[in-house]
Amino acid sequence: MNEINPSRRSGGRAARHALRAAPLAEDRRPVRAGLSGGQYAPLTEAGVARIHQAALDALEQIGLADAPESGVEILTGAGAVLGDDGRIRFPRALVEDMLAVAARDITLCGRDPKNDLLLSGTRVHYGTAGAAVHVVDVEKREYRDSTVQDLFDAARIADRLDNIHFFQRAMVCRDITDNFEMDLNTIYACCRGTTKHVGTSFTDPDFVDRCFDLIHMIAGGEEAWRARPFISNSNCFVVPPMKFATESCRVMEKCIRHGMPVLLLSAGQAGATAPAPIAGAIVQAVAECLAGVVYVNAMAPGFPAIFGTWPFVSDLRTGAMSGGSGEQALLTAGCAQMHRFYGLPGGAAAGIADAKLPDMQAGWEQATSNVMAGLSGLNMIYEAAGMHASLLGFCMESLILGDDLIGQSLRCVRGIEVTEDSVSLDVMRRVCLDGPGHYLGHEQTLGLMQTEYIYPSLGDRTSPKEWVEQGRPDLLQKATARKHAILVEPSCAAFPTDLDTAIRARFPIRLPA
Repeated sequence: MNEINPSRRSGGRAARHALRAAPLAEDRRPVRAGLSGGQYAPLTEAGVARIHQAALDALEQIGLADAPESGVEILTGAGAVLGDDGRIRFPRALVEDMLAVAARDITLCGRDPKNDLLLSGTRVHYGTAGAAVHVVDVEKREYRDSTVQDLFDAARIADRLDNIHFFQRAMVCRDITDNFEMDLNTIYACCRGTTKHVGTSFTDPDFVDRCFDLIHMIAGGEEAWRARPFISNSNCFVVPPMKFATESCRVMEKCIRHGMPVLLLSAGQAGATAPAPIAGAIVQAVAECLAGVVYVNAMAPGFPAIFGTWPFVSDLRTGAMSGGSGEQALLTAGCAQMHRFYGLPGGAAAGIADAKLPDMQAGWEQATSNVMAGLSGLNMIYEAAGMHASLLGFCMESLILGDDLIGQSLRCVRGIEVTEDSVSLDVMRRVCLDGPGHYLGHEQTLGLMQTEYIYPSLGDRTSPKEWVEQGRPDLLQKATARKHAILVEPSCAAFPTDLDTAIRARFPIRLPA
């Protein structure tokens, strides 16, 4: 029985502070990577079935154009049909056969095994992405070109944030004009900044093999890399509507041969390069990604690939992208439901702000889509933190604040556990009939403080009086201070000195040692 000790009231505050300061085992934390979502379903069962059939119709009747010669050989060898118009069409039976052999449960490895991500069922993970071309300078309230140092700094910050589970390249290194050197330095900067799983892209298929020389060095050899591939290829293998991206397909083929997991990314824009209806945009994205499933599994049955239905929204008044809209949140949630229907590991975009700065507009835009994506059970939620101006700008302070925002999102994903203990009738009886009439000092309250509740690191929950006494702290100023505090410390993911020296002797690394 839980007894109430009135004398504990005076020490309750100190006890609560002590509990909050004590580290918890990973499985005791209130939120963590891989919580299961799936509570939210914007599509009816009939709607899911209709989208599936429409996607199969599109593949069979319309098909995709512009496959590379190698892709034509791979796809037709598996049973796809090359038409006189140059388009490859996919019989229903072929798609179904490839879905049957496609990888279901896959693990995206981190350089540190503690950061491994199991993509299974409705397990949810949040991280970055984007390829923004600008950095949002909060202190100067301006945008500037992003650099390799910025990318490295973002990776270092992400490495320290509990609720950012992976780091996909968030910015383009615009200070490096040679595309091969940019690809190479992107990999170096990301991996030197974090031991979490990294996502990257390649600008040319001819660069892939040379970049893998660097990757093998970081991994400790090709065998070690293939045993634990800690980088995935974010691959825009299609150019919507319904065309293959020829060079990206060649990149994808090379990545598969090198054992690198791939994100099959279809990024149409509703009303522009995808149908304007939300359902129609999902149909096209599903069709294009199903073509990718056939492509990958025709090459290597069961190869780890993420079903990356990633349609965006247009503001139909202007044609501009509207990543922070409610329609975008619905699109992403609907795509997550299709991933669940196929039982495939899925990824899509959420957390994008159209707002130029991390302000109230950014807050509602980022929170709405992140919560809905998590509740939908999306395995990989890309662009979940840091992205502004409809993917044009990346903000370090927003990345840091996003850790708090995603923590609250994950708490929603976790939901409410109903057990005999949590129903609390025995506790209610003793508090109300025999006790002080409140639960503040009760051992149940103290025992659940850290496991049932999550607390923001930077978010302010003080009273107005306390806020004044503390000097009226500003949220953005606190985020900037934490950014500087992280960046003055050495990277926890830094390579051993001898390895870093060997890498710099072999490759044109632009990041200062």
